[in-house]
Amino acid sequence: MTTLKQQTEAKVEAGRKGNPDFMAGVDQVIAQAKSFQQGNDALEVGKNAPHFELPDAQGKSTSLTDLLTKGPVVITFYRGSWCPYCNLQLKALQARLADIQALGATLVAISPQVPDGSLTADEIHNMDFTVLSDQDAQVAAEYGVAWQVPEFLLDHMRTDRQLDLEAINNGNANIIPIPATFILNSDGEVTWRFVDVDYRIRSEPADIIEALQKL
Repeated sequence: MTTLKQQTEAKVEAGRKGNPDFMAGVDQVIAQAKSFQQGNDALEVGKNAPHFELPDAQGKSTSLTDLLTKGPVVITFYRGSWCPYCNLQLKALQARLADIQALGATLVAISPQVPDGSLTADEIHNMDFTVLSDQDAQVAAEYGVAWQVPEFLLDHMRTDRQLDLEAINNGNANIIPIPATFILNSDGEVTWRFVDVDYRIRSEPADIIEALQKL
């Protein structure tokens, strides 16, 4: 069984072969973002996580307070169902969901997509965990992982991908989350995190499970 890292690396390599100029541009954008230390404001281990209440795909509200009454919570921020790296990540999490739940944890995935569009693509509708909509990226901002997308990537989304982020995210045209995962204990304290402004790199499910085992 291949790891998520191996899958995403294969996706990156395929992109380099299929569209080398674009991938070179992505490398430059990510290098610039890292030089400005974007993501360094992300919620730190030992801090209490900001509480939130967000709608799911059916518009039903879910609050962090309620989730924490059940035990630890794994929160993963993703860009949207249009992102192939996000789809790889969510599928990998789905494959290990039973292991996560066996440790008493609840998995929640959060993106800016509107509720009626969050579960429509690339098998995301088959996921057995909660998917919530943070349309204005306010919760992402409170967790320190909101990112203003560089124009280079926005132009690629509009022109090459035919993506209208303003419509997808209900008015939010250029703020999406840095892919990040936080583990909270039942008291709402961050005990583990993974944050990387390079959206092609994601937390490994096995690492999440190992962190949960240490709670």
